[in-house]
Amino acid sequence: MAKKQEEKKEGGPSYSAKDIYVLEGLEPVRKRPGMYIGSTGPDGLHHLIWEIVDNSIDEAMAGFAKNVEIRLLPDNTVSVTDDGRGIPVDIHPQMKVSALEVALTKLHAGGKFGGESYKVSGGLHGVGVSVVNALSIHLKAEVTRDGGIYIQEYKRGVPQYKVKKIGKSEKHGTKVTFTPDLEIFKEIKFDRKKIVSHLRQQAYLTKGIRIVIIDESEKPTFYHAFYFEGGLKSFAEYLSEDGVERIQEEIFYVDKESEGMRIEVAVTYGNEIETQELSFANNIYTPDGGMHLTGFRSALTRSLNDYAKESGYIKTTEENLTGEDVREGLVAVVSIKIREPQFEGQTKARLGNPEARTAVESVVNESLKDFLARHPNDGRRIVEKCLLSAKARKAAKAAKDTILRKGAFEGLMLPGKLADCQSRKAEESELFLVEGDSAGGSAKQGRDRRFQAILPLRGKILNVEKSRVDKMLDSKEIKSLVIALGTAIADEFDLSKLRYHKIVIMTDADVDGAHIRTLLLTLFYRYFPAIIEAEHLYIAQPPLYRLQSGKTVRYAYNDPEKEKVLKEIGKENINIQRYKGLGEMNPDQLWETTMNPENRMLKVVNVEDAKEADRLFDILMGSQVEPRKHFIQVHAVSVKNLDI
Repeated sequence: MAKKQEEKKEGGPSYSAKDIYVLEGLEPVRKRPGMYIGSTGPDGLHHLIWEIVDNSIDEAMAGFAKNVEIRLLPDNTVSVTDDGRGIPVDIHPQMKVSALEVALTKLHAGGKFGGESYKVSGGLHGVGVSVVNALSIHLKAEVTRDGGIYIQEYKRGVPQYKVKKIGKSEKHGTKVTFTPDLEIFKEIKFDRKKIVSHLRQQAYLTKGIRIVIIDESEKPTFYHAFYFEGGLKSFAEYLSEDGVERIQEEIFYVDKESEGMRIEVAVTYGNEIETQELSFANNIYTPDGGMHLTGFRSALTRSLNDYAKESGYIKTTEENLTGEDVREGLVAVVSIKIREPQFEGQTKARLGNPEARTAVESVVNESLKDFLARHPNDGRRIVEKCLLSAKARKAAKAAKDTILRKGAFEGLMLPGKLADCQSRKAEESELFLVEGDSAGGSAKQGRDRRFQAILPLRGKILNVEKSRVDKMLDSKEIKSLVIALGTAIADEFDLSKLRYHKIVIMTDADVDGAHIRTLLLTLFYRYFPAIIEAEHLYIAQPPLYRLQSGKTVRYAYNDPEKEKVLKEIGKENINIQRYKGLGEMNPDQLWETTMNPENRMLKVVNVEDAKEADRLFDILMGSQVEPRKHFIQVHAVSVKNLDI
């Protein structure tokens, strides 16, 4: 009978008990790393650090740690040290080995699954340190507690010896040193800027903790420390520093316990359009918000409407401020510490606990009402800002109703300067946004008209950072671009109607080109974020030099590459042409170097690229002079070739 079940059926392979594989210990992690850390790219690599740091932060949130140190060492090695209680080292009653070994080698083992060790924690699944162990070619755990120093080392998750005591100490804490495995990660390159940004955020969220990062991987050694006694109040202040003119004298801040949850909220308003709302649950960033953010928004809208009515700014229900009105110019950080967080999705992007909404709404309602009563000048400025937003919203709606009514863009003629492609299949079509008529002419002649469209942009487009939809659509350049894309904009935006799945920003490699590229990135980040998220936006990489020796022609995209080419083909009798702009390239050269899919280099734009461009735009083009002055002072030293 058993034999019959194992026989191969006609038309397909056998499927029986022998085909069911049981992966023991940490095998599942090495087999499917993406399930545990998201990816084996840069984000997954850095996730290893976050997992270890989260354990240290949990110790701080529980009141046992005050210091965390992260060191980037040579040979792709990282160490994380804290002064918490130290991972237990005594023999585990079930597993009959040291609890340290259990924590490092067993999935779903840790102090966060029961008992009173942690009231709140960021490590939801309890798999953090064991996953890091599984994906590291080498990991060393050092624990100081109970008067002793204990150590154990592992290779790809396998213990090399039993936990042993190597000395005495009255200190306490844990140090984990690990080296990611090249068999798992295609490239191991830690981004110090990314790490510093993440650690800064964690320091703001854990009031009173000191976090130090030391980079010894290259010379000179980099050292940075974070300590914020003000918690989220300091965070809101930091977020509203760059190019933002704050309208409040005092930042609204509350830190309270309610219904077994700790709720911390900071709010300030800037004199601009952009909204910044960051929400966290147990120090984990929830980009999609959730119940805690919903509760905050409800409380904010209700409190400001009540205050506006009591102060005589609003007379009727029809004049009530909407959520959109009260969030314009808002800088808000909402953080909740909750015993059993219910995150939606593998990446913990959204908090699902209904009780979080009630608790946050109650705390913010009560505290904000008190704040507005104690700070009438701030209350007046905030309400006037919101009323101005409401007035602008109604004007923008009227403009959208006229310009963006449903299906309006479908009936509009494509812009005359658009040289469209022959293909009507979006997945194979490309749109090049080209700076100026000269480059536009070369691009039109050099392109493959079957699938490449060209839209020349004249001059620098409108700074959309400070403009609403109605004003934005008065700009002919932007209106042409919106019509060419086919998606419409604002409430009418529809990604499925995008006419090109590759939109390529192609500007000169000079200051003006960089400025235009930044303006376009800001436009897409503000009004077409879905295009960026779907990875449809690219930046062309045109060469800086053309080097010719006889019939041999080579292109170089930067100075080091130029020097490399010169070494390869010799420096004598070489004609070197430096391109100041795309217009200097003839159509064949532009096609060969920048537009031909077989040769070209395109950089896909991600949200971080666009966000950074937007942040720089705030600093360099915003209404505040001081951040711009500071930026110039800091970066003036590094300017080598000034293009005037």
